[in-house]
Amino acid sequence: MLKNVLNNIKKKSLRERFLLVLGIFFFLLYFVLGLFIIFMKNFPLEMGQIYRVAFGVILIVYASFRFFRIINDNYY
Repeated sequence: MLKNVLNNIKKKSLRERFLLVLGIFFFLLYFVLGLFIIFMKNFPLEMGQIYRVAFGVILIVYASFRFFRIINDNYY
């Protein structure tokens, strides 16, 4: 499976590989931002703990949605 993924990436044009790296970067950005919002003690915005956790979970779910779209676009 990993060999197929690497072969598919090698077949892509420079533009498609750049967009893949950009997609991975934004996946990591949303995921880390979600964790940051959930676990930061002194959050700079006035939000209740429940709302912060909910917002962080939404960001992590969105990041996982983006991750699975990246995988599906590059595997098939």
